This record gives sequence, C-alpha cells and structure tokens, in this order.
Amino acid sequence: MSAVRVIRPGLFSISSSLVLTIFCLLGSPTDARSQLWETPPLPPVKYAAAADGMTVSVGAEQVHISVCRSAVIHFVADPEPSNAIRQNPPWMLDSKESCPGAKFQISQAADEVILTTDALKIEFSLKWGNIQYSTLAGETLLRERNSIPRTYEPVELNGEKTFHVEDRFALDFSEGFYGLGQHQSGLFNYRGATVELGQNNTDVAIPLLLSSKGYALMWNTASLTHVDNRFPLELNVHSLAGHSVDYYFIYGPEMDQMIHEYRNLTGHTPMLPQWAYGFFQSKDRYVSQDEVLGIAKRYREEHIPLDAIVQDWFWWKAEGDPVFNSNFPDVPGELKQLHDEHVHAMLSVWGLFDTKSQNYQELTAKHFDVPTAHVYDSTNPEARDFYWNNLVSKLFSQGWDAFWLDSAEPEEYWPHMGDAILSNKQIEIGNGAEYTNVFPFTHTLGIQQHWRATTNQKRVFLLTRSAFFGQQRVGATVWSGDVYGSYWGLRHQVAAGLNFALSGYPYWTTDIGGYWPPHDNPVDDPKFQELYARWFEYGIFCPIFRTHGHRPQNEIWAFDKVRPILVDYDKLRYRLMPYIYSLAWRVTNEDYTIQRPLVMDWRTDPNTRDVGDEFMFGPAILVSPVLQPDATRRTLYLPDSPAWYDFWTGATQKGGREIDADAPLDRIPLYVRAGSIIPLGPEIEYTSEKPAGPIELRIYTGSDGTFDLYQDAGDGYDYEKGAHSVIPMRWSESTKTLTIGDRRGVYREMPASIQINIVWVSAGHAASAAPVANPGKTVEYAGKAISVEEP
Repeated sequence: MSAVRVIRPGLFSISSSLVLTIFCLLGSPTDARSQLWETPPLPPVKYAAAADGMTVSVGAEQVHISVCRSAVIHFVADPEPSNAIRQNPPWMLDSKESCPGAKFQISQAADEVILTTDALKIEFSLKWGNIQYSTLAGETLLRERNSIPRTYEPVELNGEKTFHVEDRFALDFSEGFYGLGQHQSGLFNYRGATVELGQNNTDVAIPLLLSSKGYALMWNTASLTHVDNRFPLELNVHSLAGHSVDYYFIYGPEMDQMIHEYRNLTGHTPMLPQWAYGFFQSKDRYVSQDEVLGIAKRYREEHIPLDAIVQDWFWWKAEGDPVFNSNFPDVPGELKQLHDEHVHAMLSVWGLFDTKSQNYQELTAKHFDVPTAHVYDSTNPEARDFYWNNLVSKLFSQGWDAFWLDSAEPEEYWPHMGDAILSNKQIEIGNGAEYTNVFPFTHTLGIQQHWRATTNQKRVFLLTRSAFFGQQRVGATVWSGDVYGSYWGLRHQVAAGLNFALSGYPYWTTDIGGYWPPHDNPVDDPKFQELYARWFEYGIFCPIFRTHGHRPQNEIWAFDKVRPILVDYDKLRYRLMPYIYSLAWRVTNEDYTIQRPLVMDWRTDPNTRDVGDEFMFGPAILVSPVLQPDATRRTLYLPDSPAWYDFWTGATQKGGREIDADAPLDRIPLYVRAGSIIPLGPEIEYTSEKPAGPIELRIYTGSDGTFDLYQDAGDGYDYEKGAHSVIPMRWSESTKTLTIGDRRGVYREMPASIQINIVWVSAGHAASAAPVANPGKTVEYAGKAISVEEP
C-alpha cells in the first residue's frame, strides 16, 4: 500500500505507518499534536466570473458553479483541468430546459467570494476552499467542511482510470434527511444512518436527498454511492467512480418546491391512463388463458370493482421470445374478451433472456448484451430498438395495455439476484462503475419512446421494481419488490414508500399481502387474512392499488374471513376516483406528490420529522395504517389544523397533538383536514363506467378550502393539447359559501352537465364511505359558476 494517497491536487493524506514515523521523529507530544494535526496548507485559490456563474481554481482543482435558476445551483469540481466538453447525462433534460440560467451578482468580502441570486447566497471561502449555501436572510442551509472538503482517489476500474470521489458537508443539529429512493431498513428519517445506493430487488437507488431545513442535494451520478451520516454532524457522500464531484443544490424551502425543481431538471410526469388508478388483480402466477378469463369473469359477476389483471412470468416458451406456451392458444382473443368486459391486461416482460431463446442468440451476435450477463444493454440505443422491435412491439400489437418490467436492476442471470451488477462491467454508455444505477431509466425510457412513436391514443403504463433519476417522466410506476408477507414487511413498506415519494417519484405501489408467504397456504391462516386486510386498507391509499404475491390463490374471494372488508375498501377506492384522478392531474401539471409524509406539509414542526407510519393522501386525508397484529387502536399524530374530522364518525379533533384512535379490523384510522373539499363518485365497477349517479361533494368546514376537479377522456395524449377540463371549487369559511367556478377547457365526450350533491360533514352525518342519502343541497352544474350557502 502506498504511504501517500492523493485526495485533492496539492493536498495529501498520510497513512498510519507514516504518521507513527513522523510522531516518533517529532519533539514533545504537545509539539507533535500541534504539527501533526495542523490543517494542510491550501493551494492557491483564484476565481473568475463566468457567463453562467463563476469558476474557482484550488491549485489544480477546477470548480464551476452554475446558476440554473434562482433556487438551483449546479456545482462541479474536477481534480484537474480538462478540455473535455461536458455532456448532460441521459437522465437530465436538455441543458436549455434543465439549466436555463438566472440573474446573479458576484462580490468579494475579506477571504470569500459571494455569488447571490434572487433566492440564495453562495459563499466560496478563499481560505478553506469550501462552499456554503445560505438564504438571503442569512440562514445557513448547507456548507462543506472546512478541512479538505472534496477528495479524489485515483483508481482503475474495468480497465479505465477514474476516481473515488467524495464530498464532506457539515450539518445543522436538528434537520431530518429523506428521499434517496426506496430502502428496506424501516427508517424514515435517515439522520444518523448510512444509506447505500445500488440497485437491487427491493432496494431502489435515487441519489436525491431532501432536508427538513429546506434544501435538497441531487448527487448527479449513477455510480454506486454511499450517503454517510453515521457521525450526525457530518454528511459524507462517496461514489465508487467518477471524474468530478457533481451535484445540484436545490432550495425550496418547501418540499413541493424542491421536487418541482428536481423535475425541472430531470423531467415531468405524464398522466397515466385512468384505468391504472383502479384495482390491479395479480398473483404469481396465472398458468393459462382460461384461468385469467375465469378470474376476470368472476369479478364482473360478483360486481367487485376491477380494472386490470396481470399475467406474470413463464407465459413464454423461451424467455426473451414473444411466443406464448400452449396454455395460451389465442392471446388476441383473450385480450379482446377482457377488453369487452372492461378489464385491462398487463404482461410481465423481463430484460433478462433465456440463453436458448432466438432473440438472445441474435442479441449476443450483435453485441447488444451486457458482458457476462444474460441481459440486454439498455444504455445502447440500438439495443433498445432491438428489444422493442423483436420483443415488446410484437406483444404490444396483440393488444396488451401495459408491461410489467420485472428484474429491472438488472439481474445478471437466473436465478442470480442482481446487486449493483453493472459496477464491474463495461456497457455502451461507458464504465459500469460510473453508470451502475442507470439501467432502469434507460430500460423504461426506450419502451416509452417507442410506445409514443407507435400510438398517441394509448397512454404508457409500465410497472418496474427499480428506478433512477428522470424515470418519473416515462410513465413508469415502481413497486417495492419481493417483500415479506408479514407485519414487519408491511411496516417497512410504509416508510420505504414515503421516502420514495420524497425522491421526486410520484407513482409507487406494493404487493398487497407481501410477495414471500410466511408459510405454505397462507390464505388458510386467519392471522394472514388479518394481515392481508390491514395491507389492503393501506393499499387503497397508495398512488397505485395492486395486489400480488406468491400464493396459490390471491383473489378477493379467497380471503373469506375478511372478504366483506376487502370489498368495502375496494369500493371506497373507486368512490374516491374523482379525487384521485384530480390529484393525478396535479402531479402532471404542478409536480405534485399524492402520497405525502407529514414532514412535507408541516416541515417546521419537529414532531413530524420522524413520523414514517402516517401520511397525507392528497391535501385532505390523513392515513394511519395499522401495522401491528391484533390491534384495535393505534396512536397517531394530528398535525396543526383548526380541526380534524374522523372520516368514519364525523367527530372532530384538535390538531397539534397525539391521539389514540379506534382501529378495529374493518377500520383504518382516517382523518380529514378542516377546509377540505373531497369529490366522491357513485359506486362503479371500473373507472370508465358511465356514472349512474351524481358526484358527491363533501365539505369539511372550519377553514377556507379549495379543490380543482379534473376530467378528461381517460386515455390518450390529447390532454397535452388542452383536451381536458378543470372545475375550480372554493369554500369560504367566513361567508359559509361554496363557489363552483366556471369550467375551463373541453374534451371529447365531456358531459354537458353534472349533478352534484353537496354535503356538509358533521358528527354522525356523511360519516362513512357510503353515498349520503340526504345531501345538504343538490345542484345541476352546466359549466357556469354557482354559489351555494351552507344551510
């Protein structure tokens, strides 16, 4: 081992053996400490203004600070000068979109140079060579440590010279950390923890860190990375390979604004087809065409709401070829029958190939594969074309409505599990050590681009178990992977999903009941049925509502002891569809987040920083899943609000305190914030069913409130051209008046008028999921403003 390791041009780190030698040669212990622990001298520091910000040289190190927007700063530091032209990585939008620039000023004061925007003050120390971000009011948000903040250790990986890169930050004592993708530790607030960012089944790597202090750090690399806060006052971010320290600093201060800026950088989220917000029926696995058709038919016969059924793996003759086995003799006919019953169909398609498949033979002959793995190289545009043309396109033409992209980390080969497998490989985009986590993005992007080029009348829906920067823009939903079917598994999914939402990705789901069963035939076990009911209750308040698992039966009627509970909650999901679909529009139009940890809306309340087992479902409904067996009550925190309404009773509670809530098996604690307007639809069996009844508008008084009801055709991309409508609704607490404003926009098949039943919720009134028989007022809304006073 070398005695000296280069850590920054002009600075050195001394090995332990060399330290001992120096210590012995020095004089007294006091002298030794004063000399040995003295900060190494800083190389000369120079700065200059640039068109987009400023540049700084610290010895040979070159720093470029770009002002992308007034609240977004791009920081890049190279260990040595380079003439290479820096290209935006594929997860970023074009630089004209992602970093258009904003006005700024540069000044120098004493031993620091100061860059100021309309939102931020950035100070670069000429004494220490580090950077600090502050608000204009002078509140420090984040700063690099004084002594040797950035390091670059030369290494050779996969035959290429690169660097281990690290940046070290000093922190505020009280802030909480969130995001970073999805992880199974059960932690919500990552303060004091170390998080590894490497793609694996159940573990999703998205290096976006949000702080309750009001800023976000987007660590702009796909390399295997560790975010290390073991010593709570230091945050060290270290990547396996890279040629620079590269990150975006984003100021909110609110988390919605941080996520908005993140999507400005990496892409905005499209509308999913309306049916995708309904119920997905799935299991591992349906073995024949007849079984699939029988399941769908029974749902319709028993009038249980359903929108999609899923065909899991082993439908193929050889994995990677678009040829079904003999149990599926007429796939187009099967899909037509499902569509005639208003059931959509999703098919499992892997990036992994059977080596005996015809497509694999051709793939490898063209060198479109990942070396030493049985998977195509999704970073290669030609390989993406091959994957679509030779596999997915042929399935899409049969009439499939969605694709389930399993094993998208990727895995190397079956049955090996993939743990950051690209790190030791060369792939088309470059050194796999530098692009370890990129596969799920390029995989889903290729399918989305080809899908959109094929048709504009069918919205993209993809389900995958891995994700990376930018993937929210392709119409892909992530599920949490093959998790345990236990209360431990359920508890860990809640925190994992909330951090995933804070990673800038709005669509997420779990296997209701877990994938791995606790024992054989779990459906016969009353304890497992109880768990399934609790998971199902939680599942209807996830952005995407889906059951799946490795169980012989997994349909609602299989859980006979809790079937009435499951059916009731399934129906509640469908009654909430006007609310949910309107929130989906906010995701697309405003960069909104549907599943919201409490710290999003009450960021400055320290009581919310560690709450990872409750969340807001949109702006109105606080959801507190029951996560312990045999529970009949649970403690929960109600944040500040003039009042909270118990959804099941209509009774009100004060906010800003913990309460002990009733939670019998058929009840998940739900509280509605005062000032909420919740539109509920009639009872339907699929999302496109023409309503047989009015919209029920529930008003929860106690504060002013707003809600915009969004409607469109439910599928296709005409909404991007303005084919949709928005109906604004406003509640005035002072005048006790509901105003339904002028409808904005039109779309095909838009109803000329809508009957609206207006219900003012109170204790014992509108206190259930069922339609209210005696609304306060009924109006016929024809697109023109109406004002209605509370009776």
